[in-house]
Amino acid sequence: MTHSTRSDDAASPDTITRRTLLHRLALTGAGGIVAAALPTRSLFASEGAGIETAPTSSFALPPIGTPADALRELAAGNRRFIDGKAIGPNRTMARLKEIAPKQSPFAAVLACADSRVPVEILFDQGFGDVFVCRAAGNIVTSEMLASLEFGTLVLGAKALLVLGHSSCGAVKATIAGDAVPGQISTLYHHIQPAVDLVAAQSKDGKPEIEAVAHENVRMQTRLLAHSSPVLGGLVKEGNLAIVGGMYDLTTGRVVMLD
Repeated sequence: MTHSTRSDDAASPDTITRRTLLHRLALTGAGGIVAAALPTRSLFASEGAGIETAPTSSFALPPIGTPADALRELAAGNRRFIDGKAIGPNRTMARLKEIAPKQSPFAAVLACADSRVPVEILFDQGFGDVFVCRAAGNIVTSEMLASLEFGTLVLGAKALLVLGHSSCGAVKATIAGDAVPGQISTLYHHIQPAVDLVAAQSKDGKPEIEAVAHENVRMQTRLLAHSSPVLGGLVKEGNLAIVGGMYDLTTGRVVMLD
């Protein structure tokens, strides 16, 4: 088995896509995350203000028809989870049979592959509620982009959340840049721009892990928002919100990023 070091663009199967996406990101600058002007940070960061916890005897979700509705339910579900009041909606055999012919998720999530980040559980959702794509480092690749376009345009998800988390192994590995076996290092070049930016902004030139994880979410969110005419069109039509958030492994809490 050969050991590879940090991969360069020429060795990456996603070279063209990555170069195009990063170029568009550079053109858009630091601003412009598409969130459809929704108060997402206040929804998730509040201590339950304005969020009614559903009774434990009820397994039905409220009607979800807009991006605001979708984000509100994600926030409410996370609140139920961390408060120990999860209702486990839509997890019956009847629900399984109901959605077998067709799925209609209300939200799509690009999450890290980390086993400690079970998306449906931490948002207290069930079968068919959330369209989840996972890759180490919650990175945007051409395959992930295609999947998320399908989840939103075809399946109708109203919110698209890029979800990072604390103590991310992919971020740690990228910062370290050590030689690793197989294809593991192909993840590095997707996260490296966040490492470089955080290092450049730090006083000692050293990238702090959590700061890089946050910046990586922001960058991946912008890539989604500005690299896909499909996603951009849905946002302009008011049919989609694209946002970024961080999950705390120790508290279970999701906080939206500005």
